Amino acid sequence: MKINRAFRYELKPNKGQVILIAKHAGCARFAYNWALSERIKLYNEIGKTANAIEQHKLLNTLKKTDYPWMYEVSKCAPQEALRDLDKAFNNFFRGIKEGKKIGFPKYRKKGVQDSFRLTGSVRVFEKSVQLPRFGIINLKEETKVSGRILSATVTREADRWFVSLTVEDDIPEPQGIVNGEVAGIDVGLLNFAVMSDGTRITAPKPLNKYIKKLEKRSRQYSRKLKGSSNSKKSAMALARLHRKIKNIRMDFLHKLTTSLAKNKQEIVIEDLNIRGMIQNKHLSRHIADSGWGKFRRMLEYKTIWYGSKLTIAPRFEPSSKKCSSCGYVLADMPLGIRNWQCPNCSVYHDRDENAAKNLLKYAVTA
Repeated sequence: MKINRAFRYELKPNKGQVILIAKHAGCARFAYNWALSERIKLYNEIGKTANAIEQHKLLNTLKKTDYPWMYEVSKCAPQEALRDLDKAFNNFFRGIKEGKKIGFPKYRKKGVQDSFRLTGSVRVFEKSVQLPRFGIINLKEETKVSGRILSATVTREADRWFVSLTVEDDIPEPQGIVNGEVAGIDVGLLNFAVMSDGTRITAPKPLNKYIKKLEKRSRQYSRKLKGSSNSKKSAMALARLHRKIKNIRMDFLHKLTTSLAKNKQEIVIEDLNIRGMIQNKHLSRHIADSGWGKFRRMLEYKTIWYGSKLTIAPRFEPSSKKCSSCGYVLADMPLGIRNWQCPNCSVYHDRDENAAKNLLKYAVTA
């Protein structure tokens, strides 16, 4: 079975390579912002826009006269940035067709979105990687890459650079269905997830844990003189804390989804309107900290890899307000009600566990 997946490693570049990496990131950012500006101007004038191929030809012409410094980096960096802009504009037009109020893609900012993608001759060794224009760059850990390398994306996180190698790999077909039970899973805020067998999974909630420290560093950064050395040091300390929070969350989600995909025959979750729910100012931070969207996306591809099945219950399935014993559905159930008694059969329910049981029944009857 052929799949696409990524392997991510931290780079250990020398001083010359750090300078060249920064040049590549700057060139990719410039190409993206230049092309975005041109497309917005064209769209406002005639209601149409260009594409990556047309803009790449124009940019190659301008290189000779206006931007000769672009010859210092690989041609892939600006070329792939224009392809990224193509995808962003496809999403923009899709939103317009669906009648959504959507703005143009955003400009990339230095220090916030420092990344670039390379294609072509990318090779991997035991503790190093070879990239076009860079030669061999050391890595901080041993590689375990398998499959045909499609591209290499270099990204900066705080003061560290990482490379993500996208590969096409041929993995063995799953040997039948996973020998495990079917599990209904209801995600929440008090517990990250409650399963239909009563198991409760608690999330580390790294943002909630470090929120005071994050607020303190944000205040310190805002009080520094913009552009000063102290401002740069403060910004780096803030970025490192953001990276730590992200790493804790991702580690938890990867371990949980891998365990579920390997040990559950079928996993049933609800199709939540996360984008709408996150508009609630009282819950937005807690929802973002939980990572429900990433949880679903990880399950989608890991269940395929390991031979289990993911079932998505419809968005308007009344899992929370439906009695899992008799099927009676309440007219309304505010979010603040965590326990309730069925007026029809008098069974007392925990809101989350009841929802998980109903999701399990949905899988059986669907």
